[in-house]
Amino acid sequence: MARRMVWLAILVLALVPRLCHLRVVWVEEGYPLAAAAEMLHGRLLYRDLWFDKPPLFPAFYLLGAAQPGWPLRLLGAAFVLAAAWSAARAARAFGGGRREELWAAGLTAFCFTFYVHSAVLALTPDLLAVPLHFAAVAAAASGSPLVAGLLCGIAFALNVKALFFLAACALWQWRAWPRLLAGFLAPALPVALWLATTGALKDYWQQVWLWGAGYARTAPTGSAWMEFARRTLNWAGFHSAIVGAGLYAVWKQRDIRRGLWLLISLAAVALGLRFFPRYYFHLVPPIVLLAARGFTLLPARRAALLALLLLIPAARFGPRHLAVARGEPWTDLAMFDSSRQAAAWLRVHASAGDTLLVWGYRPELFPLAGLRAGTRYLDSQPLTGVLADRHLVSAEPAFPRWAEQNRRELLRGPRPAWIADGLGPYNPRLDARNFLGPWMPGYRLEAVLPGYRIYRRTGPAQ
Repeated sequence: MARRMVWLAILVLALVPRLCHLRVVWVEEGYPLAAAAEMLHGRLLYRDLWFDKPPLFPAFYLLGAAQPGWPLRLLGAAFVLAAAWSAARAARAFGGGRREELWAAGLTAFCFTFYVHSAVLALTPDLLAVPLHFAAVAAAASGSPLVAGLLCGIAFALNVKALFFLAACALWQWRAWPRLLAGFLAPALPVALWLATTGALKDYWQQVWLWGAGYARTAPTGSAWMEFARRTLNWAGFHSAIVGAGLYAVWKQRDIRRGLWLLISLAAVALGLRFFPRYYFHLVPPIVLLAARGFTLLPARRAALLALLLLIPAARFGPRHLAVARGEPWTDLAMFDSSRQAAAWLRVHASAGDTLLVWGYRPELFPLAGLRAGTRYLDSQPLTGVLADRHLVSAEPAFPRWAEQNRRELLRGPRPAWIADGLGPYNPRLDARNFLGPWMPGYRLEAVLPGYRIYRRTGPAQ
């Protein structure tokens, strides 16, 4: 009976908060939604679409037919249930009983509900990799290096930080590293073969790896490590119940491998010296399994008292889910609201078959407006060279030559029916007209909306 009640609570945690955001598309999920929609129309990643993330990321969104609204939110709820189940199985693999399994499942669902809203709701590579992270290290701890490597290889096609999962698996299977590596290569090689046979391998290398490496090189310097310490302490504060129970388990059992796993995951968070909330999901598997063990080892009264600290993130993040469901204004969704208004305008004025170029990092406009991409670019980062984490306030390009080459290629191709400039109103130095000059005489400004200038093509596409 208790087991059923816990899983019912997990179902509620997975479903209800996500349904509160039924009418919202976070920018982090707008990007893969737009890419997945183009894939459904036969366009290939990297070759036909510029996409700087591994291929399983947008492919996952095909499970919801690349649609926002109900399909997207139900897909998110199903993912949380899968992650909770994976956590429970991992707890069993580490020798935990039924109570420990339930703690692991429940804490995982809790972490995926009561934290920064854009991080827990948007199915990003860092979040999507969590169930595979649980399963891979559990397989290694259970004495199955080939399976562990296989799961890491699948995760690698979703998130390049899966190399850290492989390092964690090696803590238990370092003597069997050939089988661990063979398992890793088993899915990685077919992906590479698919990319090569479709003519996308070079583009994949440039967009995912070279662009990603350049992104990491342009990370903030100076106070980056102080920022890392600050954000990590903030994360630990919000998750103080889980961290406290985990530290208790470490003190009681003194398993050095579990501690090293936690440090490896912390290194995955720090890679690139950008400490976005979603990166901290790499800590969830090791700390949740430790916390599940800690809550099981603690006397019942002390465990209950420690669990009361879960009220901190619940009180901080829970009410906002309900506020969003009621449609209350929120600064975090101000740019999304402007995209929703622009999409509503385009749905009225665009014709069937019209195409769109979105200027700025506003890819949610594609699924909201129901328009296909008119170029291979889903945002303007590859065309300006200015990264999205700074382009609202800076015009300093990280990739000037690469961006110039991309613009030359763009301007030689067909012109989309619409250009929606969602960046120029915020940063005039990156106004679309400054970069698309040869095209602009063939466009007419049709609407000035909050956060957008919308242009319509007045002549032929060529």
